Amino acid sequence: MPLVPDVRSNRIRLKSSARRILVGAVSLGLMAAGSVAIAAVVDSTPSTSPSFNGSVFAIAYRGDTVYVGGAFTKAVVAGKAVVRNRLAAFDGRTGALLPWNPGADKTVRALATDGTIMYAAGDFGVIGGQNRDSLAGLDPTTGVPTALKHGILGQPNALAVAGGRLYMGGRITGVDGVARANLAAFSTATGALDTGWAPTTDDAVNALAVANNKVYLGGRFHRTNNVPSTLRLTAVDPVTGVLDAAFKPKPVSQVFALATDATGVYAALGGKGGRTLAYTFAGATRWTRVFDGDIQALTVFGGNTYVGGHFDNACTTTNNGAQGVCTDGSIPRVKLAAIDGQGNLLPWAPQANGVVGVRVMTSSEGLGIVSVGGDFTLVNGITQKRYAAFVDPTARSAGPPAPPSPFVASYNFDSTVADGTFDDGSGNGHLLKAFATNGAKATLVAHGTGQAVLFPPKCAVAATCGRLNLQAADSADLNPGTRNLRFGAAVRLSATETSSGENIVQKGYSTSGGQYKLQVDGASGKPSCVMSDQNSTTLYVAKSALSISDGGWHTLECRRVGTSLTIRVDDVQRGAAILPVTLSVVTTQPLRMGGKGLAVNNDQYHGYLDDVWISIG
Repeated sequence: MPLVPDVRSNRIRLKSSARRILVGAVSLGLMAAGSVAIAAVVDSTPSTSPSFNGSVFAIAYRGDTVYVGGAFTKAVVAGKAVVRNRLAAFDGRTGALLPWNPGADKTVRALATDGTIMYAAGDFGVIGGQNRDSLAGLDPTTGVPTALKHGILGQPNALAVAGGRLYMGGRITGVDGVARANLAAFSTATGALDTGWAPTTDDAVNALAVANNKVYLGGRFHRTNNVPSTLRLTAVDPVTGVLDAAFKPKPVSQVFALATDATGVYAALGGKGGRTLAYTFAGATRWTRVFDGDIQALTVFGGNTYVGGHFDNACTTTNNGAQGVCTDGSIPRVKLAAIDGQGNLLPWAPQANGVVGVRVMTSSEGLGIVSVGGDFTLVNGITQKRYAAFVDPTARSAGPPAPPSPFVASYNFDSTVADGTFDDGSGNGHLLKAFATNGAKATLVAHGTGQAVLFPPKCAVAATCGRLNLQAADSADLNPGTRNLRFGAAVRLSATETSSGENIVQKGYSTSGGQYKLQVDGASGKPSCVMSDQNSTTLYVAKSALSISDGGWHTLECRRVGTSLTIRVDDVQRGAAILPVTLSVVTTQPLRMGGKGLAVNNDQYHGYLDDVWISIG
């Protein structure tokens, strides 16, 4: 992916804060002129939560747990990437990633739960290690699939659970060989297709909501149950599927998302620009808010409507022109905005980025959060990739603080600070800078949906070979002393890139202050972990019996626990050594990656490197 500038230094933070205050002041001034009421909103700075390396399409809650689905393959916590194939769960109060990891082979587009089962729908054919065609029930604790199993012809887009039924909408033509026109329902007790609920639409259903003893349908259709002029937003009976002929709001463009509360129905629209509309349960329009780009998501929380999409401005009137441009003035609202119960624009303006921006929003009164998912990588000037949560300060003031980062340093090479150095994702500020000679440079290459660093290739004349070393300045918190230590990286090395020795990650030398090091040994390409004491040159080596020079990506980890030093390859222990209980590493040397320096015979690494991390204690 392209480099995304990250905001880390205090100086840049202060500038960003000042800019946000100024924007807020301008917005408040504009709204005050229009006598706009100000209602309480959630914080504009996102709380601690995982990021993801691919799009987030779906979010659901179960108690304090947040479940997400999408196109991602990894969750990123404090800079370390953890495998999560299109499904993940984490603690909604602390942001801690949970072990729930069923995995799906293709995109998850919708999630819903009845409290005992987490339902998922999307493009997948395998989920939780079992064959499931586009729809599955999952144990919310173990991730094991339930017996729910059907053949779905088409693409599901939306799920809703109510009254003992699981409702599904999308672009669907059949279930188990039974014709269905974009809608279907299943018993949550038995998993069987509900043959008595078969409403139809003539085009895709994008959104479902259940309230007021109705199932509300939103999408791009023009007929429901083949009735003319029942377009884009309709309601049907939750048991029979019969159309509610009295509910005819007739929105002017495609409906992407729906929400409900005690006062009515809310719709997110695309079209010429984008619109958010609030309707009564009778279908009468309560208010309209217009933006200069599609509204793709919304949720109602604390009496306010929060919206997201790929807009950049909120229009000051309901008028807009070509390509959605606001014709009567606008107020900046980049990808996110909030509207009060009367349709007034609120000052909440976190400002997200990205072309697509926000795809999904939902909220939890119990957790006191508004959750947002999509394709953004920055929110309110902070790196937060594809998922963000905004806290209600009144509901969460007594909650526990977010946990500290488990890493003293971590690097995913997906972002840099202004001067080109690589950012430390742990938040501890150990910025990583490239040092090179003989024309070498840190080459960034695609890895998944992020980036990795490619080091210089092998060459025959040592004096003129390109050499590259990434360094973070010495810091006391990078020295483990006698404490337990874990560190690792993702690497890719081919058989043609091996040499007598290649240093991947190291701090210190055996001749001064001791060291800890991850390296690849010899032409066979077998990785090893090395440690030495600050008062001795004796090396202790845990070497893998397994080569990793096969041209594929591998995760490597070194663990020092008491007197045990082990190396793990792809999370399997492959070698071990015994350490003196008193072994201590306290060195003033920098943290280095890719070699021990820039001198000739620097044990230059020649492969790919990603997701480097260090944990002490």
